[in-house]
Amino acid sequence: MISQRLAVALGLGMLLAIGAASTALDVKSRHDTDRVNHTLKVLQQASELRLLLREAESAARGFVLTDAASLHVEFEQASAKIPPALAELMQGVSENPEQWALLKTTEPLIKRRLEIAAQAMALHTAGDTEGMLDFTKRAEARAMMARVSEHIDRFTTEERRLLALRSATSRSTGSLLLGIDLAGVAFVLLVAALLLRRAYIADRTLRASLTRSEAEASSLAEKSEKQHADLIAAHDKLQHSAEVLANTFNTMAEGVLVIDASDKVIFSNPAVERLLGYRENKSLTEVRSRIRVFEGDGVTPVPDAALPTPRVLRGESFDRSEVVVHRLDSDDVVRLMISGRPLRNAEGQITGAAMVYHDITAVHETERLLHQAQKLDAIGKLTGGVAHDFNNMLTIITGTIESLIEDTKDRPAAAATATLISEAADRCTELVRHLLAFARKQPLHPRDSDVNSTVLDIAKLLRPTLGEQIEINSILEEDEPLAHIDSAQLANSLVNLAINARDAMPDGGKLLLETQRVVLDEAYAAANVGVAPGPYIMVAVSDTGTGMSAEVRDRAFEPFFTTKEAGKGSGLGLSMVYGFVKQSGGHIKIYSEEGRGTTIRMYLPPAKGGAEIKETLEAPIPGGSETILVVEDDRLVQDFVVTQLKMLGYKTLTASTGAEALAQVDDGARFDLLFTDVIMPGGINGKELAEEISRRRPEIKVLYTSGYTDNAMVEHGRLDQGALLLTKPYRRSDLAQMVRLALKGAEHETAESSPSALA
Repeated sequence: MISQRLAVALGLGMLLAIGAASTALDVKSRHDTDRVNHTLKVLQQASELRLLLREAESAARGFVLTDAASLHVEFEQASAKIPPALAELMQGVSENPEQWALLKTTEPLIKRRLEIAAQAMALHTAGDTEGMLDFTKRAEARAMMARVSEHIDRFTTEERRLLALRSATSRSTGSLLLGIDLAGVAFVLLVAALLLRRAYIADRTLRASLTRSEAEASSLAEKSEKQHADLIAAHDKLQHSAEVLANTFNTMAEGVLVIDASDKVIFSNPAVERLLGYRENKSLTEVRSRIRVFEGDGVTPVPDAALPTPRVLRGESFDRSEVVVHRLDSDDVVRLMISGRPLRNAEGQITGAAMVYHDITAVHETERLLHQAQKLDAIGKLTGGVAHDFNNMLTIITGTIESLIEDTKDRPAAAATATLISEAADRCTELVRHLLAFARKQPLHPRDSDVNSTVLDIAKLLRPTLGEQIEINSILEEDEPLAHIDSAQLANSLVNLAINARDAMPDGGKLLLETQRVVLDEAYAAANVGVAPGPYIMVAVSDTGTGMSAEVRDRAFEPFFTTKEAGKGSGLGLSMVYGFVKQSGGHIKIYSEEGRGTTIRMYLPPAKGGAEIKETLEAPIPGGSETILVVEDDRLVQDFVVTQLKMLGYKTLTASTGAEALAQVDDGARFDLLFTDVIMPGGINGKELAEEISRRRPEIKVLYTSGYTDNAMVEHGRLDQGALLLTKPYRRSDLAQMVRLALKGAEHETAESSPSALA
């Protein structure tokens, strides 16, 4: 009985022990299962955080590429979900210090990545192409996302390790509980079965979660790879577009300027920098201090409030507004046609201005020359008609005055009056002859004439006429230059020019007569209205007199225009010369500066045989790759020379005055040849500039150019013997040959109105 009771007691005790153990194991199993489920939840939260980050990054990149507003909204929504998701994840691992610390270091990285994405979207919205390019070059976004992904991968790896460990512990507890149940009572077996089922469910949930996580990771990787490829393609396309746009703006002849509302330059191309000195990050106030702006008349100053940029910033839009700009730092004067438009933001507020500047200096100069030629032509037609009518009336007067003189021989007073009328009629006849010469309606008898003979004959006549205070020299073409002209009218023209030269040298001076074969090319013809390209016989008259101002030079050929005192000139001398040259089919050009003398060139048609001027236009034109400093105060001539030199392969630097050229030398500008005009404003002439540069850099070669003839430059003492001078006008072949000659250091070469050495 006692044994049974003991057995029962032992059985009960065993059952109680088994029950207690089963209960304890059940509690532990539940705890292990909760930890497994918690780990699965943490993994799920980490996966969701990673997905949110990917969604935000994809939306930001897509917005930059497509400008879709929906992607901007998607980015904002994803960005808003990330902080609470991260906080929840950190709360879930608060009992794991290492995992919590890892998430804590990841938090600022995620915040910075979102800021970078927002910054990229803001730059794109503002249209800041340069900012986007700079942003892309830094690659901060990619590096930041890589660090975030690394931290999340480390976090996930650790959680999966814990999951595996906790799952193994859970399965071990379940197996032990099953063994106890097999040795114990039915309810323990039932509990064990329940625990096993729970363990199985937990394991299946774990496997499903792992499979889903792997699928999501694979999908995210594929999506990320595709987005990466799309971003690279978009970046390449954006970079190509930016290069095309930059090249387009940099090669435009028109100046392009973009400013913000505070007058700061945010974009400028080389053309506007060359025209006005505008450069990026400069204030227009600073630039305006170095220029003066005038109305189209070139005289009336433009008030600050009426300048183009302030007008646009006030909301005005305009096209083809003409102004004249004088740059104080270089004395350059340019005529500009300006168009402007205000820039506005999405709210319609003015945020800046876009300006386009078109240089019409050359066009305006061509129009001025054309207007002058048309004016002279109109005056000529009017003068010719009036002179013709006067001739008709003078024919009657001169025809009857002789009879009147004959009839009044016995009446001295009447005879004297008749003689006075006859002398007045003769003066009127001479005046009409001059008018007809200007109008190109005088009777000419052109034939092939030796120009040298005419010049020599006139030189002999002029020596006693001009007086001993005028030194007369002549430098003639070696071969007999034949021109198809009326030699008598040429002689008359030379006399008129010599008399004008004498009057310009009241204290004496030098008069130089020259003849030369020349060729005027198409470039010269295009720049001078009414000139036909081809060969000519050039006859030049140069003096060392007072010279002419630009205003006088422009009106010099007008009939009755004179700067002499009343009674000392009719104002028809140069008009008659002009009419003779034009009627003969030639061209006449004045080169003159106040205080420096005058050269007048007559370009006369060659003899009809025309065989005496042979030009090898088809001969190869030499070029090079050296750098040439071009110093020329005339903007049009400077642009022409630079264009021709670049076509020949040379690199160029430019300056408008001697002082500007010396400043470039002091700044270390490197060049091989100085190509300078002889006569320049600013206090430093070409010879003085060359001497100063040669003192600083003895290896620099020098080539001069001038509108005066080379012989005139030596005669007037402006250049030394042996100096290389290219006289204006010249052809590209002349320029090419003379530049090569100067660069090779040649000592002497003689050519006709082309490469020449003053020897």
